[in-house]
Amino acid sequence: MDPFWDPRSKRRRQQPVVAVHPTDDAPMPGAQWPTSIPAVAQVLREGIDLDPGVTFLVGENGSGKSTIVEGVAIAYGLSPEGGSRQAKHSTRPTESPLSEWLRLQRGVGANRWGFFLRAETMHSFYTYLEENPSSRGDVAFHEMSHGESFLALLESRFDEPGFYCLDEPEAALSFSSTLALIAVLQRIVDEGGQVLCATHSPVLAALPGARILEVGDWGIRSAEWSDLELVNHWRSFLDSPPRYLRHLLD
Repeated sequence: MDPFWDPRSKRRRQQPVVAVHPTDDAPMPGAQWPTSIPAVAQVLREGIDLDPGVTFLVGENGSGKSTIVEGVAIAYGLSPEGGSRQAKHSTRPTESPLSEWLRLQRGVGANRWGFFLRAETMHSFYTYLEENPSSRGDVAFHEMSHGESFLALLESRFDEPGFYCLDEPEAALSFSSTLALIAVLQRIVDEGGQVLCATHSPVLAALPGARILEVGDWGIRSAEWSDLELVNHWRSFLDSPPRYLRHLLD
């Protein structure tokens, strides 16, 4: 069954976010952060089309992948520190102004639900959930391990065919738990949802059918999994760890 088929209108629905465009007053790329990041500069010049299923942004630290995911998530109406459109918690604002310069092309007939999973702010988000109990009957996230709490959150919040933004979700996950996350993302797509994810994980990026965008000094470029610098680095390291480590430990 086509997850984007709407039986009521007898036509296909579009995904929640078709494309991201710069606003008319978006600044030109320059020396000031974040416009100085090549990937961000490219988004502000050209925008970016999003896959109906899963789009991965892969790149080194500082390449702009998390800044882009954050900007799109906030532009969609999600909490900068993680959560859904209803989440109102805030500790110390650190987000970039990128969201103010982005205009989202929304999908016709798409579900408006969304969730932003941000690894670095999940501790404060769990506290927010404790102080503002949900009708869902949440588990005690703080009493679980970091990885267990992530998986529990996936089970309780990733349950509608909406728009999901994830920033390095593998940070708390073991190898087997990362495989469990892959299964969750595939289920979301099968049910008509959409995912935008920044990741360092070659395991997560191997999700079949996902679109991979590699970010770096060149900006943003489409890539195949086997051609990613990330994959090649891991492959070389696992093939011969001493070759890498002797330069660090000598």
